[in-house]
Amino acid sequence: MFKHLHPYKPFVPEGATKLIMGTIPPPRFSTGELYAEDVNFCYGSKNGLLWPIMDRIFNLNLKYLNTEEAVVQRKNFLEKNKIGIYDIVESCMREKINASDQEMKNIKLRDVFSIFRKNPSVKTILFTGGNSKNGPEYLFRKYIKPYGVKMELISEMIPKIYQFEFNNRNYKTISLISPSNAANRSIGANPVYKKIKKINPDYTTFRYRLDQYSVFFMD
Repeated sequence: MFKHLHPYKPFVPEGATKLIMGTIPPPRFSTGELYAEDVNFCYGSKNGLLWPIMDRIFNLNLKYLNTEEAVVQRKNFLEKNKIGIYDIVESCMREKINASDQEMKNIKLRDVFSIFRKNPSVKTILFTGGNSKNGPEYLFRKYIKPYGVKMELISEMIPKIYQFEFNNRNYKTISLISPSNAANRSIGANPVYKKIKKINPDYTTFRYRLDQYSVFFMD
């Protein structure tokens, strides 16, 4: 069994109003065996799409290399736009060394509510994945259950939007499509995507993500 430890501490700038919440980076980020095109920071996989999406939305001209400059670019962006990154998984065990959320076992979750207490400006959680097994929303629901906190559905349209109350504050969650290429099949089956694709054959799964993410990152 491989013990997969999260390699990064949560990055939550002062005054952050939004939290991006995923699970855990691929194992190579924990073992230090990064590719030249990886960035040694959250969502830094060369195959991941979160930073390319942010790059397009905000015209960031990001570097995609394993350099300190690339890391600083991303941290500066998050600080400027008051966005934090708080992955929910602290550690897990794996029988195979891969990045599959579904294959995580003996999952240890981070103390999410402590971040809410320390950062009262946070109002919105942006899940980078839905409620499938071991996805960020799935694990968040598992985390809040013992506290008696319940998520109330306020929009059934994709991406689904929920709200909940904690410590006398109201929070909103948005279940974004995963920035992993593994979600392309799910996008391809989406009726909205199919409709647009039929009208515009050049419409891509990346463009679908871009359209969805821009609504919630630009508001």
